[in-house]
Amino acid sequence: MEENLTQIKQDTMLFFDGHQEVFPIYESFENMLFYLYPQTKMKVQKTQITFSNRHVFACVSFMRPKKKSELPASYFVLTLGLSYPLESERVAAKTEPYPGRWTTHIVISDESELNQELLEWVKQAYEFAEYKG
Repeated sequence: MEENLTQIKQDTMLFFDGHQEVFPIYESFENMLFYLYPQTKMKVQKTQITFSNRHVFACVSFMRPKKKSELPASYFVLTLGLSYPLESERVAAKTEPYPGRWTTHIVISDESELNQELLEWVKQAYEFAEYKG
């Protein structure tokens, strides 16, 4: 188990290669997530880090959900799977890939954005993934 955690940490550091300035913000997010949902499974892939329970409920990536000129210099994107279209100025983009399943992209560039509002959305995504059919 310890070996697996070490590998995940190494893979995560490699994933953030070239994006080191937002890595501390990501670490804070990851710590909050595992504190609130310790049973979460995490998988580091080439283009994203996925978090799941029964299904994937959140992903971290460096996708560009807006024009480059509209994005901060350093950021990561938190993608949440929700049952509804989230209405907030914080939402960079959203799509409905399946009826009643919304993919919502939120740009994170500052520690202050990891607030109660965001954690409530993560909770909703977690619960939706856990209980959807």
